[in-house]
Amino acid sequence: MSVEQPVNTPVLGDALLSVAQDALDDLKAVEPVVLDVRAFSSVMDYLIVASGTSSRHVKSLADNVLMKAKEQGVRPLGVEGERAGEWVLVDFGDVVVHVMQPAARSFYDLERLWSVQAEQPQES
Repeated sequence: MSVEQPVNTPVLGDALLSVAQDALDDLKAVEPVVLDVRAFSSVMDYLIVASGTSSRHVKSLADNVLMKAKEQGVRPLGVEGERAGEWVLVDFGDVVVHVMQPAARSFYDLERLWSVQAEQPQES
């Protein structure tokens, strides 16, 4: 009995990355950054961090990412923070999108956190 191999997830991840980037660009996300975390994470391929100018803008950016992904037949594994609008996380598995207000982005500094992760060797 042969075992079927799953669909090539990096292609899905790359395609989904493009959809998410376009959705953020459509509504003028502030300073979007894409981090390729495939070498450091077994649970995701890409991390996108972007800012909105207000809670309404943050929510709109996240909603647009969700809508554009849905148009491609992709549903999120989870969405957190929509109610407050300070930091909305949209988890698609291969791609995780963080849309934050500038104060939250500065405080949590995810870009630096992941760059520190990249500099440290992983233990086996």
